[in-house]
Amino acid sequence: MAEFVYPPVIGAARTLFRALDLKFDIAGTEHIPRRGGAVLVSNHIGYLDFVFCGLAARPAKRLVRFMAKESVFRHKVSGPLMRAMKHIPVDRTQGMHAYKHALSALRSGEVIGVFPEATISESFTLKTFKSGAARLAQEAGVPLLPMALWGTQRLWTKGHKRELGRHHFPITIRIGEPIAADAAEQAETITDRLRARVQELLEAAQRAYPVRPRHPDDTWWIPAHLGGTAPGA
Repeated sequence: MAEFVYPPVIGAARTLFRALDLKFDIAGTEHIPRRGGAVLVSNHIGYLDFVFCGLAARPAKRLVRFMAKESVFRHKVSGPLMRAMKHIPVDRTQGMHAYKHALSALRSGEVIGVFPEATISESFTLKTFKSGAARLAQEAGVPLLPMALWGTQRLWTKGHKRELGRHHFPITIRIGEPIAADAAEQAETITDRLRARVQELLEAAQRAYPVRPRHPDDTWWIPAHLGGTAPGA
């Protein structure tokens, strides 16, 4: 089926990124399958994370359908766009409907994007992962694709104003090898392995990131354990 909305939105995002002069460092795109279903799983540190996860899937020519809170779909601007791009609304009071929607999409060969922390981490460290991503991968018989983002929190995140000026921020993205979700394994055990792998990728992204605070007080986006002033986990 033709995609009339998603490709132009991607083009607009790329234009914005060029205007902001973002410096991308993306590694591991070869791990994203060019066909077939998969559950893409990432840490969550900023409001634009879904855009960057989707960008990392473009070399494989994949369009990622993200599971996002239902309120985003009720917004007069974002709502029509989210529906046209076939993202999946999640009403936490009726989560099974979203689960079945995602499962059907996976079985039809789509890549589904999930943030298993369920909310932005204000400490910029990994929170506990929910097991839904693992259960989806198990039931659909598809792999999990671990991913880590770093630097996206500097653009726009919870509790801080948007910084969408030409600040030349670096954005680092790391994608790991697919993780099999064996139907005979406990979903919680798979989730533990998945979280450990995302943690490894996050640390790799942080090591590769050129940490250059713009002034002595510009350390709010750096976790405390790395010498910054972000709140504790």
